[in-house]
Amino acid sequence: MPSYNSKDFISDSIQSVMSQTYSNWELIIVDDCSTDGTQALLAEWEQADKRIHVKYRKENGGAAMARNMAIDNASGRYIAFLDSDDRWKPHKLELQLGFMQENSYAFTFSSYEYITRDGESLKKWVHAPKVISYQDMLKNTIVGCLTVIVDRSIVGPFQMPNIRTRQDLATWLSILKKGHNAYGMTEILAEYRVGNDSISNNKWKSAQKTWFVYREIERLNLAKAAWCFSHYAYHAIRKRM
Repeated sequence: MPSYNSKDFISDSIQSVMSQTYSNWELIIVDDCSTDGTQALLAEWEQADKRIHVKYRKENGGAAMARNMAIDNASGRYIAFLDSDDRWKPHKLELQLGFMQENSYAFTFSSYEYITRDGESLKKWVHAPKVISYQDMLKNTIVGCLTVIVDRSIVGPFQMPNIRTRQDLATWLSILKKGHNAYGMTEILAEYRVGNDSISNNKWKSAQKTWFVYREIERLNLAKAAWCFSHYAYHAIRKRM
């Protein structure tokens, strides 16, 4: 869980982890030089539950750097992601890990719903397809970071590229490029908080960064990038309708 000036919502996110029906978890929170009192709050949570571990970056580096520090400090086989303003449903880990172990899946995700800043449901959902390949992901960035679980014993070590946004997309593509597929669960297992000041809420910046991933990270030629981008735009609009 990356954290930066997140005192308004991070307790809600932490509580959603502590409420999991699956109890054998560790929560690694990496604070990215918060200045709003978040660090004092995190110290209290770390004292409250021995499964919570807080790490502090010495300089602000963005969500990718914070997530990578958390991955480096994780002792578990499975890596799950949750941002400091989002929430998991109580059965998320139990159901998703069971789904992975039953089918020997290395990379899974789920459907999720949108909630307001106050935590109320917006009655809008993103429905996960059953399977996504590398080529599918280039055209449809539907995988929500807050729903992903990756089995490191199968995919091997991985890190997120050091870009400010869309680092999750670039990471999923790097895993799928190795020949893996991502498998979706139809169950709604997470809640994505919509905020006007969210980086990901700026659709134009998101589109620009997606184009950056196509051209600068995946090294797609102009024609292939444009073709993928047209599909991405269609699915992005459809997802928000």
